[in-house]
Amino acid sequence: MSAHATIKRVSTRDLRARKGGVPVVCLTAYTAPMAQFLDPHVDLLLVGDSLGMVVYGMDTTLAVTVDMMINHGKAVVRGSQHACVVVDMPFASYQESREQAFRNAARIMAETGCAAVKLEGGLELADTIHFLTERGVPVMGHIGLKPQSVHAAGGFRAHGRDAAEAARVMADAKAVADAGCFNIVLEGTIEALSREITAAVDVPIIGIGASPACDGQVLVTEDVLGLFSTFKPKFVKRYADLGSQISDVAAQYAEEVRARTFPADEHCFGIPAKPRALEV
Repeated sequence: MSAHATIKRVSTRDLRARKGGVPVVCLTAYTAPMAQFLDPHVDLLLVGDSLGMVVYGMDTTLAVTVDMMINHGKAVVRGSQHACVVVDMPFASYQESREQAFRNAARIMAETGCAAVKLEGGLELADTIHFLTERGVPVMGHIGLKPQSVHAAGGFRAHGRDAAEAARVMADAKAVADAGCFNIVLEGTIEALSREITAAVDVPIIGIGASPACDGQVLVTEDVLGLFSTFKPKFVKRYADLGSQISDVAAQYAEEVRARTFPADEHCFGIPAKPRALEV
């Protein structure tokens, strides 16, 4: 029996049952090697459309395509055994109609082997979410700060500061929960409101720039590791600074190549090993 066959993946049902329990641990992954490193430690690996900015150097996520998400989703599924893998539906792949959303979601799931898709939206997407979940597509919601709507929202900013906006975010949370989401990402939302939303809905709320009271947390892995230095959001805790270490390693490698100290004999083929000096 293979190692893959002995490890049970976390399911969307498992995650749904975590409401009010041990917090759900979620990080992003875009490649098989990163998925392998993260997989033993997390409950959920999110193949986020944030890859547009983190991997491809885009200014926003808006130019990310379904094909890009599928390619990275395949890699993360292949590189993991334990975590539930969820793939983002990119901008313009689900907003046009319920039928468009189903076609793209079904393709993403079939071609990647992921467990669910994630889409951004509240009240306006509730009917689409219901349409998908009724047809066998598990959906992870995303409300509050929605990066795909960054231009309409007036940029990256915290949501829920005034009463009207707070009421809208609460209504969004209840609507997508009622539509059938197994959990909901709540991003960039005032802490007190995030706490209220977590208490008010019966599905797990996964926070990012929200509240420690949420039912779980998600961050972009490259932010956590110090590999993405274009900007650092307020809600990120940087646990390492691997970016500077990579730069140091590259500098050392370059120095050795230019000095012809790398490669040495031990890195080459067909050169006999030097005999050991006799010990006296």
